[in-house]
Amino acid sequence: MSLNIKPLADRVLIEPVEAETKTASGIIIPDNAKEKPQRGKVVAVGKGTKDEPMTVKSGDTVLYGKYSGTELKLEGKDYLMMRESDILAIV
Repeated sequence: MSLNIKPLADRVLIEPVEAETKTASGIIIPDNAKEKPQRGKVVAVGKGTKDEPMTVKSGDTVLYGKYSGTELKLEGKDYLMMRESDILAIV
């Protein structure tokens, strides 16, 4: 899969991972009670700034803030565009 989108500077394009539909104890979570996902896979990475090189790369699984980034819909899929500083951790 190749997208025709290249993030600029320190921005990252992330594909969110679907939220869990069942708890560890087996309880099924209805759609209206699901929380927004906070984990995703990095799809594309910008070049960084001259002072700060990028630390994430394509293919990394990352954790980010619940309300971070800008939601995009490309080729029928949901993505998030955010700055690298909004990423909390690489998993």
